[in-house]
Amino acid sequence: MKTSMIAAAAALLTIIACAAPSNAADPLVMTDIEWKATSGKNQPHFRVSHKRSSSDLSLDSGRAALAPVRTALQGDAGSVAFTVAHEAGTLACTGTLTRAFEGTGRCRFTSDPAFEAALGARKLAPDRRSDMLAMLLVDATIALADGLSDAGVKPTDTDDLIAAAALEVTPAYVRDLKSEALVLTDVDDAIACKALGVDGLYVRGLAAAGYRKLSADDVVGMKALGVTGEYAAAMNRATRGAAQ
Repeated sequence: MKTSMIAAAAALLTIIACAAPSNAADPLVMTDIEWKATSGKNQPHFRVSHKRSSSDLSLDSGRAALAPVRTALQGDAGSVAFTVAHEAGTLACTGTLTRAFEGTGRCRFTSDPAFEAALGARKLAPDRRSDMLAMLLVDATIALADGLSDAGVKPTDTDDLIAAAALEVTPAYVRDLKSEALVLTDVDDAIACKALGVDGLYVRGLAAAGYRKLSADDVVGMKALGVTGEYAAAMNRATRGAAQ
């Protein structure tokens, strides 16, 4: 159950995780990256693609690093250039707008050796250069890695950190999940809970119904089946009544 939920979430988010190496002469640089912007019905749609993978970024997310992108794309038709700066590196893009929030172009990503060294010191060194780009796109940071570790769910590899960032599995979310009902020591379990919409209120409801020390698989399974704390408490009362 947990594995299938993570796979489904990853498919929806389309996180970049391409194993092919960059063709750039500089090992820190990736140049085979494209971007596309469309105005959309409700909000601008911005997509960054590399090889056969792509990632959609919300320009209304409030991420300060994306402010230059929105500013550039809301201009008139013509040439455009913008840069996204992040701990993982810098994504410098150029292209052409046909009108505001409608256009295409190419990007050059240069990863930051200091960030990669910091990941290595935490035994989270990336296996692929594209992992560094993915971390920029989903806003995976050293602070997130350290915060999750402090919360008791240490990421074990780059994929863990990318998935946690993409699904917004924060240290505060992990701490809110922990209760008498749920044993949570693995970041994969926290990711599975977030993918299925399990939150602290739901887990505390299970605890109030008398459940103790459930595994994340148990909680995710109950959530998938629509079992609420109220339902569980009612079933417990019915079972006790039938036994009398």
